[in-house]
Amino acid sequence: MSRPPFLDLPSCARAQSLRTSRGAFATHDARPAETRGTVLLVPGFTGSKEDFIALLEPLAAAGYRAVAVDGRGQYESEGPREESAYAQAELARDVIAQAEALGGAVHLVGHSFGGLVSRAAVLLDVSPFRSLTLMSCGPAAIAEDQQARTRLLLAALEQLDRESVWQEMQKADAENATAEPTAPALREFLHRRWTGTTTGQLLVAGRQLTAEPDRTAELAAVDLPKHVLSGELDYAWPVPSIDAMAEKLSAARTVVAGAGHSPNAECPGATAAALVDFWQRVDA
Repeated sequence: MSRPPFLDLPSCARAQSLRTSRGAFATHDARPAETRGTVLLVPGFTGSKEDFIALLEPLAAAGYRAVAVDGRGQYESEGPREESAYAQAELARDVIAQAEALGGAVHLVGHSFGGLVSRAAVLLDVSPFRSLTLMSCGPAAIAEDQQARTRLLLAALEQLDRESVWQEMQKADAENATAEPTAPALREFLHRRWTGTTTGQLLVAGRQLTAEPDRTAELAAVDLPKHVLSGELDYAWPVPSIDAMAEKLSAARTVVAGAGHSPNAECPGATAAALVDFWQRVDA
């Protein structure tokens, strides 16, 4: 679960709804004084637009309109209860519609599970995108130990309501002596985000993470500039597997020093600089 370093929006950003051909989505929209490009930021499993909050100001300062979005059924974006609504192809079509609503030629960034959805969107229709960055995202299903943990979470969600599962997760954290303490305001936000996300979205996303096929060869065949960014360590996908994927994609590769699975939240300055450097090379 990504933890944003702060929750207050920078002065350049607004919380607003993005209206698309597939419905409305909650966003944080940061706009520069002069726009050189538009960026769509797609969050991961149990995440939300707030995971990118520390990137908004530096990206806008570099001239990029940065739009972080809650996917359907995720935190502040509404979604149906039916699990079929959260199939990967449906989420991919949402991302395509979001890019089209932003005017196209969008630099797409997907974090973790959001990377898998972003990859599916590009494979479905590359036309609205200027580039693709896979952030802390591997080639296929997550590591086996993480699959086991995710299946335990899914089993709990199938038996209990979200509030009960949250309370169980808090007990587990309290018993974990190595867990970092969470500030009250952040803990309240994480609770609100968890209970605000639909159970169907959590279940389907979790299952996808444990069963995703390797589509690297398909993506390599797509004529689109690609960038693979990760931290030095990653609990979801081994970094060597991310390295190998980047090589097969002939992608630009960034390893953010000192970061783990969420460089966007853990090292936002270095992450924003790497993204801007990639986009500037693409636009040149």
